[in-house]
Amino acid sequence: MNVVPDTSVVIDGRVSATIEDGQFEGATICVPEAVVAELEAQANDGLDSGWDGLEELQQLAELADEGVVDLEYVGERPSAIERGHASEGEIDALIRDLAEELDATFVTSDVVQAEVAQAKGLDVEHVSPEVRRVGTLAVEEYFDDETMSVHLKTDAIPRAKRGELGAMHYEEIADEPLDEATMDEYAREVIDGAKEAHDGFIELSEPGMKIVQFRDYRIAIGRPPFSDGIEITAVRPIAQTDIDDYEHADELKERLLERQRGVLISGAPGAGKSTFAQAVARYISDHDYSVKTMEKPRDLQVGPDITQYTELGGEMAKTADALLMVRPDYTIYDEVRKTDDFEVFADMRLAGVGMIGVVHATRPIDSLQRLVGRVELGMIPQVADTVVYIEAGKVETVYDVKTTVKVPAGLTEEDLARPVIQVTNFQTGEPEYEIYTFNRQVVTVPLKEEEGGPGSESGVDRIAKQEIEREIRSVARGYVDVQLKSQDRAVVYVEEDDISSVIGKGGGRITDIENRLGSISTFAPTTRIPTTVPALVVAAAVAQTRVVLAGHKPVRWSNPRSPPGTSLSPSTATTAKPSRSRPPATTSLRRR
Repeated sequence: MNVVPDTSVVIDGRVSATIEDGQFEGATICVPEAVVAELEAQANDGLDSGWDGLEELQQLAELADEGVVDLEYVGERPSAIERGHASEGEIDALIRDLAEELDATFVTSDVVQAEVAQAKGLDVEHVSPEVRRVGTLAVEEYFDDETMSVHLKTDAIPRAKRGELGAMHYEEIADEPLDEATMDEYAREVIDGAKEAHDGFIELSEPGMKIVQFRDYRIAIGRPPFSDGIEITAVRPIAQTDIDDYEHADELKERLLERQRGVLISGAPGAGKSTFAQAVARYISDHDYSVKTMEKPRDLQVGPDITQYTELGGEMAKTADALLMVRPDYTIYDEVRKTDDFEVFADMRLAGVGMIGVVHATRPIDSLQRLVGRVELGMIPQVADTVVYIEAGKVETVYDVKTTVKVPAGLTEEDLARPVIQVTNFQTGEPEYEIYTFNRQVVTVPLKEEEGGPGSESGVDRIAKQEIEREIRSVARGYVDVQLKSQDRAVVYVEEDDISSVIGKGGGRITDIENRLGSISTFAPTTRIPTTVPALVVAAAVAQTRVVLAGHKPVRWSNPRSPPGTSLSPSTATTAKPSRSRPPATTSLRRR
């Protein structure tokens, strides 16, 4: 009796199991070279299925050595082109042809392969795939009520993050490190459990990396060569909250139900963003809104009324297209990270769908700044009009985002009015940031001193310094430092070797820099240009700023527009006076 197994039944390990049951005892097992080629290719790609199949072939060889069966390798190895078309059935066809040629019993656990073989008149033995039934995973034994995540790795002592939100600690949870065999068994059990459980699925399967959602657990499995050893990271939510458990709950509920909005839930990893997003999803779902989620992986803990979607065809953009046909009132997008994610989020929001996005950020304003450059500046308030910042499981800050036309804070000239995005603290009603275009750049200006910020320096002052530094660095090769002395005075320090380059012949270059800065806003520079100034040259700040020249020793001026005999000394570095014979010439350059 000849038996020809296909790739599927070899991977499942059912050939040796059937032989041990006595069904094929004494038969000749004819393994096609096409099966060997497929298994070898899968193993080279780091796929577990390839290694499982090669282990089964070794088991068959041991049974042959014991005289239980005869083992032969038959047929020719498929070409690269044929292996490339394996998904289209080329390899399956080669294996069926061998079974027909050898008048053998064809053994498979693939339903499609069995149906085709029967249609062609072959003697077919269909063996259902064996699935290991898993109740509780071994990984779950490492969890207790306060454990958020478990971290296992070959030759390392198991560790876990435990505690309450905002007070997590990373600790060892065993005395001995895990060996590779144990880690491999854990990993296989997780994969088998995901395949068996109705509430388990494999979210990502790449060579060396698998991400599994098994009940409440999100489990990432890394293998060499992607990682330097087998690693398993299992994460589980430790708290389920209601929106009423958070500060500003009444205001947030009213805001969410008033109309569909664009909301960014931001915070550091582990701060409780997803927990808050779950509470929001359940609340709006209970108040006559249709709610869906977009997740990869799908690990939000929501009720059965909320359908959780993942990537469609490997793209969230396709998922968004499908959801627009479903027409949800609100969609929870977890997590918004890459440019494609922000574009999909903005597209759905502008299509009228209420969007709630979960974003990694270390400050409340950072989530909005991540939209800059990815979404047109003027569209940001339409895309995200609310920012909720979560810290240590609590709502720390809520921002209201809107657009107005005004003169940015810190500037005074009316002709500088422009569209400005105002970011207002929801609790105090006071604006905390302004976002607008300044000199062809998008800038975010804090309106009050930030914790850990640069002292009492205002946002406009920082922009002025940045603009001056940018202009001077365009001609200076070395160190550049800008010091704002007052609202209308700035001093710029450069290397001594760069002084002549910055000033230029007859002061032409520094004059050009002054003119470029002056085209941004009104300022009144003096026109005196020093021929040599040791280790120091001065430029203008951006907003109503006077050019100030200073040096470490007296210098004589050579600019024909400046009065002869004018000099600077250390004692008059920022208050230099011209000779009494003639006042200095000044020019007011208005914005063009």
